[in-house]
Amino acid sequence: MSNIPKAMIRQAVDAFCTKTNGQVVLVLQGGGALGAYQVGVYQALHEAGVEPDWIIGTSIGAINAGIIAGNKPQDRLTRLNEFWRRMQRPGAWPLAAAWTGISDTWSYWATLVGGIPGFFEPNLPAFWGAHIPLHADRAGFYSTAALRETLAELVDFSIITGRSPRLTVGAANVRTSMMHYFDSRACEITSEHIMASGALPPAFPAIRIEGEIYWDGGILSNTPTEVIFDDDPRRDALIFAVHLWNPTGPEPRSIWEVLHRQKDIQYSSRIANHISRQQQTHRLRHVVSQLVRHLPEETRNSEVVRDLAGYGCMTQMHVVRLLAPRLDNENHTKDIDFSPSGIGMRREAGYQATMRALEQAPWQGVFDPIEGVILHEQMPDLAMAAEPTAMRRNHAPS
Repeated sequence: MSNIPKAMIRQAVDAFCTKTNGQVVLVLQGGGALGAYQVGVYQALHEAGVEPDWIIGTSIGAINAGIIAGNKPQDRLTRLNEFWRRMQRPGAWPLAAAWTGISDTWSYWATLVGGIPGFFEPNLPAFWGAHIPLHADRAGFYSTAALRETLAELVDFSIITGRSPRLTVGAANVRTSMMHYFDSRACEITSEHIMASGALPPAFPAIRIEGEIYWDGGILSNTPTEVIFDDDPRRDALIFAVHLWNPTGPEPRSIWEVLHRQKDIQYSSRIANHISRQQQTHRLRHVVSQLVRHLPEETRNSEVVRDLAGYGCMTQMHVVRLLAPRLDNENHTKDIDFSPSGIGMRREAGYQATMRALEQAPWQGVFDPIEGVILHEQMPDLAMAAEPTAMRRNHAPS
């Protein structure tokens, strides 16, 4: 923790929620092993006494979100730690640790060949031939049946149903190509919904829910903030948006760097354009509300104007954007880097970035009332060293 008392940090959040009748929202992007950063984010919030009212996740973000929402507050970090402990993939060759490049390559191939116990394992029939019929919910190079068992052990789905925090996970409908959000306010969330959100093809098979099959929501929207702005009724919100993929980066100079940059661009989901569009849309909602106030009372009360006024909205959304840093020597295989050091460093980075954001409390102050979406950047260091510090060891999963 920082030198700033927890009570002061919590007070800054409570003051916003009390003043605006707002909510705290945690948005978790997809990104495989990069999701360890999100554990550090939640740990900082939890230690500061800031618990989200609503958690929205895609892919690995949906798994982390499910574990948080599906446990009592005092058990959440313990269960997150246990999940990421199980995900760790220690180097199979002891001498590889002396050479980072060799170690990374070894870990990469070990994961591809053997999978991750408790998460996924090779689906051998899928490797026998591309044209072998496996049925839609079995057509993947890996089986995720082990993840279903892990979720059953670490998540109490009865806690999620109809309780706080609200949980929403995004998945892509394979048949319609439409994004679908499963919301605990509208349906009973189960392990199938969380697995559907992370069913990234062709690695993982689709998940069937009520007759429809779903793939990873990251295919369509890996940064699922739009569900907040489309919520009905909308509420003022303090949004901690956790982004795992860097929307900007250097020019690639090799094939591996091309693959790396391509993944960052694909899964960052055009963050800048997306937020800019939401800012423009919400500003127009404020404009509509302001214009209606200038109309004579008789006109305002007419049925036509009341209908038009419904397009207006005066809610304000403060988006605290937490962007995961690049690690030294990382490449396009970073999303399957489940090494203990990789998990520990990303988790520590999330913890430190969130603590800085909480200390600064950028949502405090006076803002232009015409602005509906206010972005607060928490930019990471360009790169992190390859070895964890003492602080990282203190916060690494055990």
